[in-house]
Amino acid sequence: MKNRIKLKGHIKTYLQFCIYLGALLCVVDIAVFMLDYRAGILLTIFTLFYLAITFTLYYRNKPLIMNELVSFATEYGQIQRKLLRDLDLPYALLDDAGKVIWTNIAFETVIHQGKGFNKSITSVFPTITRDRLPDDNGVDEAQYELEYEGREYVAKFRKISLKEMAERSDMIDAVDYNGYLIAMYMYDETALHIALQEVDDQSLAVGMIYLDNYDEALESVEEVRRSLLIALIDRKINKYISALDGISKKLEKDKYLVILRKKAIASLEDNRFDLLEEVKTVNIGNEMAVTISIGIGLDGLSYAQNYEFSRNAIDLALGRGGDQAVIKTPESITYFGGKSQQMEKNTRVKARVKAHALREIITGKDRVIVMGHRMPDVDSFGSAVGICRVAQALERKTHIVLNEVPSAIQPLVDLFKNNPEYDEDLIVSSQQAMELANNNTVLVVVDVNKPSITECPELLRTCKSVVVLDHHRQGAETIENATLSYVEPYASSACEMVSEILQYTYDNIKIRPEEADCMYSGIMVDTNNFMTKTGVRTFEAAAFLRRNGADVTRVRKLFREDALEYKARADAVSQAEIYKQFFAISVCTADELPSPTVIGAQAANELLNIRGVKASFVLTDYQGKIYVSARSIDEVNVQIIMEKMGGGGHMSTAACQMEGIGLVEAIGIVKRTIDDMLENGEI
Repeated sequence: MKNRIKLKGHIKTYLQFCIYLGALLCVVDIAVFMLDYRAGILLTIFTLFYLAITFTLYYRNKPLIMNELVSFATEYGQIQRKLLRDLDLPYALLDDAGKVIWTNIAFETVIHQGKGFNKSITSVFPTITRDRLPDDNGVDEAQYELEYEGREYVAKFRKISLKEMAERSDMIDAVDYNGYLIAMYMYDETALHIALQEVDDQSLAVGMIYLDNYDEALESVEEVRRSLLIALIDRKINKYISALDGISKKLEKDKYLVILRKKAIASLEDNRFDLLEEVKTVNIGNEMAVTISIGIGLDGLSYAQNYEFSRNAIDLALGRGGDQAVIKTPESITYFGGKSQQMEKNTRVKARVKAHALREIITGKDRVIVMGHRMPDVDSFGSAVGICRVAQALERKTHIVLNEVPSAIQPLVDLFKNNPEYDEDLIVSSQQAMELANNNTVLVVVDVNKPSITECPELLRTCKSVVVLDHHRQGAETIENATLSYVEPYASSACEMVSEILQYTYDNIKIRPEEADCMYSGIMVDTNNFMTKTGVRTFEAAAFLRRNGADVTRVRKLFREDALEYKARADAVSQAEIYKQFFAISVCTADELPSPTVIGAQAANELLNIRGVKASFVLTDYQGKIYVSARSIDEVNVQIIMEKMGGGGHMSTAACQMEGIGLVEAIGIVKRTIDDMLENGEI
């Protein structure tokens, strides 16, 4: 790099002023010659003498003047340099490669290095790499947060062009100045962050606590001891909340309002809401342990919003079966607990109320469209058929949305196609359903409460009246603004729920044998032939369907398997790996079969018959996605495992889907999820 420095500005004019006067004297000399040549000769001699002295002094004194200017600038710069070096703000100069070339005392104190430290800034702060600094590509400034030795800083970087610095000078004219420096400032914001964290910790969190089985627990204890049971539960809850410096207020016999600081919520999370287990220890002879659900809302813009969050959270906790805690914030929903099986409720009052509400909604519309989930199973189609029977009994036009017919339900669909007892347009595609939907249409969603996996999500936005009937536990994604929502996690299947609704919607309703077969099949498949999640009401629903024409032998014939399907399931079972002693993991390779995911789910059920297996996971690669079927009996909640992987379901029956990965990587994800949850005590 070549530098050429010369004077400019006022000081240059001042030093050259004598030369300008010499030029003026030459002009005057010419004028004098025109008047008197003798005077002109005399003035010429004087002018030459003047110019000689002027040029001599100019060129001899210029270096001396330059030296004095440099000395002055140096002294002035030393003052600035001292001020900058003593500045309390950590400051450093870097070259264009990120190497430290100068630091002040405050910076040296921060990094514990003496004067003359000239290593790369990355050696001190590994996160500040060369590509994050200002460069020649138009990035003149940068700012990053740093954490160093327990302190939190905001580091700002500013590009200093040497050429621009020279051009702004009033004394030096610089040509061909290249390169740049980088100024680094560090602002210590540790105290600010501590103050903000303290303010955040003191912010209000609103919680609600509901007793899940209040009435059932009281009925299981002697009448004279019921008040004592209630008092012990109240004491347990109040004492626990008081220990967290919170306030609890009983609103109703089985509902509490809780006010806590956000810092206390962090303590609850660390203890994984052990209040859920502590309440279960209250026992004065009651046969049924008391369980609670907790919903907490925080980080809202107002106290009212936090209260609304807590209400949404408690609804989620109850919708997922109770015995768990849910924390809802504007950005996320977090679940804790949920290890107990949902207790079946013997009363059918809720079913009757929902049935009457459904009848009123359908009666007020002209058309009914029934929709299940994508890749429908027997329970989804069977419950849809049951709703069609309700609508037809109320003399309303009905359609079932079905885009693809999996082989698992093909025998059932064939019962209704080309059947003169049913309309030709009973089964329609998503596009046809969108054309039929209008303001006088009610949409009934069965066997699913997650909008993204319904057969036609667009219908949810098109239809103003939406009814949801489902037995799966609710997650963060739910169908919003439903006119009627009936979600009961304790039910074995959607067909069981629809069977109960049928008994209350219309007096002496007549069910055709093929319809009864469909709903009976749904109950059989979802309960694994009445072995899983089966309660008293499950058998009552099956008995109702049997009285109305369901034939067990006919249903069994409908679901006889192909030899290839049987072999594929047996192969998946034989290749199972027992992981961590209690978890069976296998792969279903049934690409040539029409419904390999169904085979995978059946294989997962079969794996539970192995002694010592608490949960089973079968992975199926189908149409570019990895389908994971998870099953358990009662010791492991597979729903929360699948939720960690983006899925959901029941405590004993759950699933998820993964895209963009292979089977080996998917198996690794399942194992890592199990490891993490075991380590954290979540399962």
